[in-house]
Amino acid sequence: MLNPDPILQQRIQQQWPTAQAAGHFFALPGLSGNSVRVKTEQGELLARRAPQQPLPFVDRQREYRILRRMRAAQLGPTPLDWHHPWLLQSWLPGDVLTPAQFNQQHDAVLALLHRLHQQPLMGYRLRLTPLLQHYWQLCQQRHWRWQHVLQRLLNQGEPRPLRLVPIHMDVHAGNVIATPDGLRLIDWEYAADGDVALELAALCAVDGEHPIDWIAGYAQRSQLNEARLKRHMRRWQPWLHLLMASWYQLRAEQSGDPHLQQLAQASWQDL
Repeated sequence: MLNPDPILQQRIQQQWPTAQAAGHFFALPGLSGNSVRVKTEQGELLARRAPQQPLPFVDRQREYRILRRMRAAQLGPTPLDWHHPWLLQSWLPGDVLTPAQFNQQHDAVLALLHRLHQQPLMGYRLRLTPLLQHYWQLCQQRHWRWQHVLQRLLNQGEPRPLRLVPIHMDVHAGNVIATPDGLRLIDWEYAADGDVALELAALCAVDGEHPIDWIAGYAQRSQLNEARLKRHMRRWQPWLHLLMASWYQLRAEQSGDPHLQQLAQASWQDL
């Protein structure tokens, strides 16, 4: 249990004026390490802190606005309040899916993803070119392959979207909750408007054992040509691989975490 941040405690008391000052605060696991579960007599909520060190594209105010736009669709948690540096949102009751459950509920996950992609655009376009350049600027250690691959991609230019929709960009077992009302997505910090092919490429990158199932299932549900979807995914894959390697490198430098350092090293080798 954590000692409460005075700013966070103040925001909770404004949200729930009758809440007791002594709530219970629990740090949640995660590579970003910025989420706190808060338990009070009035209920539970999730508090997500703005990163204390720069993390490209992560903006809690944008995340709050996106969750507000998505509130009626019931795809994720309900946003409650935003006041720098804390985003408050409802605590989703239920269980985080295991990797095995994620694959067992393949159809339900695809239905959730398809429903997200049918929503109106969010108004925040995800462009990987400036994002990758920002990572390059922030990192102190730059692998020798990095500049070569980055320059090659910049010369090629980003692929044109197959279909521009709202995307989550971090769909994996740990970000899907089985609630009494069905599956819900959490951790919307990378959500934006982007290509469905990029979303599917990101999903298949974390579940490399079942890409054919995800691609075929999504193409059928979304009435997309499967071969065309695969071609667009292949165009995005080098961009996605470099983005993942860049993220691991920056977070490894910021945190000094040995696990992240190993992931960064492995990512550069995979390039």
